Amino acid sequence: MIAKQISETLKKLGNSAIAEHSKRFFKTGKGEYGGGDQFLGIRVPALREQVEHYQLTSLPEVKKLLMSPFHSVYE
Repeated sequence: MIAKQISETLKKLGNSAIAEHSKRFFKTGKGEYGGGDQFLGIRVPALREQVEHYQLTSLPEVKKLLMSPFHSVYE
C-alpha cells in the first residue's frame, strides 16, 4: 500500500520536459542501450527530500517500487 502512495507522489513530482531530455540523453530508442526505459523527470534534490518521508518503508514495499519501469535520477 505504501508503494502505491510513493509511486503517486513521485508521479506528481515529475517534469515532462526533464523526462524527454532524459529519454534522449540515455538513448531509449528501439535498439539503443536504454531502449524502453521510461523517466518521470524528477531531479535528485526532490528525490532526496522524499526519502526523509519514507525512510522506514518495509523491504517488501521497496521491492515493489524497484519493479517499476521508471527511472528518474537526473541532477
